[in-house]
Amino acid sequence: MQYIDNIIFLILLVAGFGLFAKSLQKIYRNIRLGREINRNDRKRERWETMARVAMGQSKMTARPIAGVLHLFVYVGFVIINIELIEIIVDGIFGTHRFLSTIFGHTFYNFFTATLEVLALLVVIGVVTFFIRRNFYGVKRLTMKELLGWPKEDANWILIIEFALMMAFFKMNAADHILQLRGVLPEHGSFPISEVTLVPFLEIFSFDNGFLMFVEKGAWWFHFVGILFFMNYLYYSKHLHIILAFPSTWYANLEKKGKFNNLESVTKEIKLMMDPNADPYAAPAEGDAAEVPSKFGAEDIFDLNQVQLLNAYSCTECGRCTSVCPANITGKKLSPRLILMKTRDRLEEVGRNIDKNGKFEDDGKKLLNDYITKEELWACTTCNACTEACPVLLDPLSIIFEMRRFLVMEQSAAPQELNLMMTNVENNAAPWQYNQADRLNWAND
Repeated sequence: MQYIDNIIFLILLVAGFGLFAKSLQKIYRNIRLGREINRNDRKRERWETMARVAMGQSKMTARPIAGVLHLFVYVGFVIINIELIEIIVDGIFGTHRFLSTIFGHTFYNFFTATLEVLALLVVIGVVTFFIRRNFYGVKRLTMKELLGWPKEDANWILIIEFALMMAFFKMNAADHILQLRGVLPEHGSFPISEVTLVPFLEIFSFDNGFLMFVEKGAWWFHFVGILFFMNYLYYSKHLHIILAFPSTWYANLEKKGKFNNLESVTKEIKLMMDPNADPYAAPAEGDAAEVPSKFGAEDIFDLNQVQLLNAYSCTECGRCTSVCPANITGKKLSPRLILMKTRDRLEEVGRNIDKNGKFEDDGKKLLNDYITKEELWACTTCNACTEACPVLLDPLSIIFEMRRFLVMEQSAAPQELNLMMTNVENNAAPWQYNQADRLNWAND
């Protein structure tokens, strides 16, 4: 019976990490539903970009207050969970503060004191974010697209992080008092807990048995809470904690505004413009394979894998939407919502596969059923959204591919755009006048 705690701990540990691995496997499978794209070039630049943007949070500081607070939460929460190594060893082998025997007295004191300071910064960050999100009225955080689950999800994450930090402080406070009473050996320095919770616990003169219960209870709460948080990520926008790293690595490193031209279309245009070309000649061997089966994107299967990764990586912060000129002027388009809807459709397809073993046509498409034509044609392709994104996501590329489908597959461009393309075809200019008059402006 003395090993029952260790057995329960091991079962929870295996189950928690097993479910987490299953969730990651499902995400990977869903992303693989997209078209393959080669983003393995310029490796050094990609590693530097990932280190600077994902790890260094360089784009978050564009808005200094939110950026600094996010840095507190991000750095603090990540470093504090290094202690998970100690928890795992203690839980499996029944030891107490395992790292104190590895680090030595002085360094372990420095280590635990650092964790306490970081935990305080996390608490300051999450409390400020909670107030800011729910009571301060930041426009991009109160838009109707965030009503319901998106808002609840953000609040639950903040509450979970706050509860985990409180459990961390409570564990350390009870541990410290037990050390002072000689029940536990001296290890660790807890400057924040000593000032805040230790005086509170000492007021009531709790006996050693109750303090041991408090310390162990907080320890278990912290451990189970981390496992819960880890598995909750799959259902949350906070997947960006993990996926921001591959998203920044696979980010588009080309110049902003450079669109991907289809090679098959480019060859066709060159053929049309070549006076010596025989339009009736049979295509060269291999050319037919270069023509895509579908132009543009109608559903998630037509998007590339990086675009699907972007959909999962979206933080729903709304920085893209807040700088979108179409959205600012009251149009329906929201770049954030484009990514959210793409993720919703991707998840729906994933559930379809889980149920049937393979995807069976459900009569739905990303286009029209999730994203409307009105949203797509409202985009000015200014790239403000991609520039503003703190993790280099590219909602514009999804909009562009879906508009390409409308134009090239359905001939469903707006009348104004059809008129412009007709003028380009007939007059070599967007305006409706004779080619012979193109340079008349120079004589005015």
